[in-house]
Amino acid sequence: MTDEQRIDEDDPILAIAMAAELAGMHPQTLRQYDRLGLVVPARTRGGSRRYSLRHVAQLREVAQMSADGVSLPAISRIIALENEVRMLRREVSELQYRLRDEITQRRGARVFAAGATGSVVTLRQGTRVRRATDIVLWRPMPPRGAED
Repeated sequence: MTDEQRIDEDDPILAIAMAAELAGMHPQTLRQYDRLGLVVPARTRGGSRRYSLRHVAQLREVAQMSADGVSLPAISRIIALENEVRMLRREVSELQYRLRDEITQRRGARVFAAGATGSVVTLRQGTRVRRATDIVLWRPMPPRGAED
């Protein structure tokens, strides 16, 4: 399977009957979980439920937690927290990527000029400044564990 053919676990591709079968549940149970907000699938324009592979995994988790005696409100809270953690991890990954990109673009020294009023200006390489301006050389620290 190529990267283009690979199925994203968040793609809502499964009808309720298939999702129920994969999760080992009755379709009515999935409808009930949807009403309770435990596992909320995407909807088609016509209103049909469409489940992703992540939803199926969540349905299995709900069944396991329920079998272990966890209440439905507690399960709902756990799922909400798991979704929040997943979203925050994506955000952290994106910020780390942007930070690495920024550090790569800013490799080397940068020169700043600080005037008598306290204003700070980034100078282009080779730019001359007035004599009344102080010059500061700044080199970014490499991220921890990065090799130079």
